[in-house]
Amino acid sequence: MAKHKGRAWHSRLLAAALGVTALAAATSVWTAQADTTAGQARGGDSAPAAEERPVKKVAAEIAHASESGPRGVNITIDDGPHPVWTPQVLRLLKDEGVKATFCMVGTQAKAYPDLVKKVVADGHRLCNHTVSHDTTMDTKSEAYQSQQILDAERMITKASGGVRSQYYRAPGGAFTPYSRHLAASHGMRPLGWNVDTKDFEHPGADAMVATVKREISNGPTVLFHDAGGERSETVAALREVLPWLKEQGYSFGFPVR
Repeated sequence: MAKHKGRAWHSRLLAAALGVTALAAATSVWTAQADTTAGQARGGDSAPAAEERPVKKVAAEIAHASESGPRGVNITIDDGPHPVWTPQVLRLLKDEGVKATFCMVGTQAKAYPDLVKKVVADGHRLCNHTVSHDTTMDTKSEAYQSQQILDAERMITKASGGVRSQYYRAPGGAFTPYSRHLAASHGMRPLGWNVDTKDFEHPGADAMVATVKREISNGPTVLFHDAGGERSETVAALREVLPWLKEQGYSFGFPVR
């Protein structure tokens, strides 16, 4: 998977993350997100002790397929939550009856816990997208990779009120064998994508829709963003592409675990 996005977004997130975490290997064990049928965010800000729930290890291979089968589509939303764009995306998904997977950056989850809880309450799944969205993670030490993944999981779990991430998506696709196996051992299936709308490049809603229509035959996992820049084009593209996918006989689900 090609790496993407400019360095400005990464630099802002990295600066924020350095004020929150140290570059040290995390040792806490976090479990997989609760099943979405019971995935209501709990009240209060502190997560329950991880020791109360045993970790269920998942496969370390990068997932692309959908739990909904060969005509399933996985809508994935990266880099949030964001106070402007995430609520708009959530309203649109609710109107269309679509569930999605939100790949959250740790510092964003820490800053907007109410939005994390709203995502969970609406029946969507959580995905760990690291503390600071460092697209060069595959060039860094294992200690750094561990800190980025496990500290983000701590932030997301606390913000959600105790719901864990079911997936791990490396920023820009910067997976390593170590990061994949680390995530999997903590209940997070590594998550890829098949269709990149390139909304971070602001190509226009029409171009994004055309990309989905042209490339959905490549596989079911579609990449959008709800943060990292102005996302009105993304909202407009989703408003058009979700009904079109339904018309083509696709259903919406979650990536395999």
